[in-house]
Amino acid sequence: MPESVRRHYELYPYPDYPLFASVRRRDTYANNLDALWSLFNGELAPTGSRILIAGCGSFAPYPFAVANPGVPITALDLSTKSLKRARLHCLLHGISGIDFVSGDLCDAALAPGPYAFIDAYGVLHHLEEPQAGLRALAARLAPGGVLRIMVYSHYTRREEDSIRRALRLLKVRDPEQVRKMVRKSAPQSRLRAFFENSEEVGSRSGLADALLHPQVTSYRIDPLLELIAASGLTLLRFAHRGAQPEPGREIARMRALEAEQEAPGNFVLYLGRNCAGPCPHGDGVFRVNPCLEGALSPWRPGTLHLPGRLGHEKAALDGAERRFLRRFRNPVPAADLSPTELPRAGAYADRLLLMHSRA
Repeated sequence: MPESVRRHYELYPYPDYPLFASVRRRDTYANNLDALWSLFNGELAPTGSRILIAGCGSFAPYPFAVANPGVPITALDLSTKSLKRARLHCLLHGISGIDFVSGDLCDAALAPGPYAFIDAYGVLHHLEEPQAGLRALAARLAPGGVLRIMVYSHYTRREEDSIRRALRLLKVRDPEQVRKMVRKSAPQSRLRAFFENSEEVGSRSGLADALLHPQVTSYRIDPLLELIAASGLTLLRFAHRGAQPEPGREIARMRALEAEQEAPGNFVLYLGRNCAGPCPHGDGVFRVNPCLEGALSPWRPGTLHLPGRLGHEKAALDGAERRFLRRFRNPVPAADLSPTELPRAGAYADRLLLMHSRA
């Protein structure tokens, strides 16, 4: 990885969340290892499974640890400053036991596998050779293992990329220089409009990541598919907002959008190595995602709101839905569910609110 990228994150650790910013365990449900493993393998994760956060930044180890108490987690990042902030964030919230590793994810000697789950969210598009990076992660993935990636979409990032190229030509390298340019810009200028409509540029590190990063690649769908094919991994599912659950249908939808020079947002997707596939519809047992157990209390009033994941909209669980989910605090065989309850449980499992496994 270029030295310029390491220097960038030493100057601007990202994301710039307050150290006392906390997460509720129920909001981390889509990071739970057993839930992800059961969705793509029809089993709970094997004993001793580990998680790797590749390019962990200054925050991700904390919510992953909240979602997976007792699971060994390795947090790997190029920036020592980002790792220090991530470690401090964990310590302030009573979390220990994470292995923080400094270095380039392409270095096979660092954080050797196998890992049951690897997260590389917003990482590959900052590598000089994204294909080499994806292959390095694939080599660490256990059989049945799952890898989540997020990469920039060309049509979502057009304005950022255009501004970033212009700033580079002007040799603008400091966030405050950019803010001065915005203050001097015409009210209807593209630069002023971008700043008024972007949440990214609210903080110094967010502005630097969006507009001053030295290494950025944005993808259209077909070059992204070529990148995946070269890795030897299987595309399991797209997970950005509005994504169709069947990859082929989502690829067709994205190609149609790109024909109109549009995009569904940045690409979020899950890849796998020899995953066994989900548990058959009428077999196995259903369990509630352990991250939700505390939120399903019968004494909790009102509606339970959860963030949307895997392409789904946000979940708003009323009292009847919470009562249904509480039934699965202990494993419930699929055979014990009625013809109307079984598809309902399956829909919750597709959202990771329940886990469907063979045993």
